[in-house]
Amino acid sequence: MSFIVIIPARLASTRLPNKPLADLGGKPMIVRVAERAQLSGASRIIVATDHDDIRAACEQHGVEVCMTRADHPSGTDRIAEVARTLNLPADAVIVNLQGDEPLIDPALLQAAAARIGAEVPMSTCAHPLHDAADAFNPNVVKLVLDKAGRALYFSRATIPWHRDGYAQTRDSLPAGYVPLRHIGLYAYRNDFLQAYPALEMSPLESIEALEQLRVLWHGYPIAVYVTDAAPAAGVDTPEDLERVRRQF
Repeated sequence: MSFIVIIPARLASTRLPNKPLADLGGKPMIVRVAERAQLSGASRIIVATDHDDIRAACEQHGVEVCMTRADHPSGTDRIAEVARTLNLPADAVIVNLQGDEPLIDPALLQAAAARIGAEVPMSTCAHPLHDAADAFNPNVVKLVLDKAGRALYFSRATIPWHRDGYAQTRDSLPAGYVPLRHIGLYAYRNDFLQAYPALEMSPLESIEALEQLRVLWHGYPIAVYVTDAAPAAGVDTPEDLERVRRQF
């Protein structure tokens, strides 16, 4: 399975300024993320950025980098620009890896890429939830699948709702009930990636603030790889950064 990893990276961050350049054991975070991606078997790793400091850090450590416009509304739009700039083939499989995931499991990238095919232009990942607090946390995105392992819906709400189990208690998950948590890693076929930014925004996307609902609303399938264990958390806050620094 041949695939390319593109890592969107912006310097601006409200909670953690200059996050991509944060030092992790002597290397910037964005370089550490690229190193994890290299372990996935990807044929090419590219950082997509609009800032010269990130470009310079990548070049210093031998990481391929492509400059983009600064006004992209999302990382998906940014990686789409890179794919166009590099004239990647329409059937190229592109994995969108966030630039704040220095502990990502490389196997997840490969698994997401492997689910792209002629009938499936997009894929993502999930893992089982075992904590009731997570199931009810709106910051934890849940999803439900069809028989073929494709997404039916993503939500911040608790889905599927265990009618009888939650009628008795909401302090723990009912026996045998295992909801799924979404992992924010995506793979795309390039022709779909180029079409995606032009798709009309979905009302569901606006309500839930979940970009992937636009894809389902327009009738495109999203394949989902389910891993047994939760991946290591990314870096969003100063506390996250200190946690990850201890790993290096």
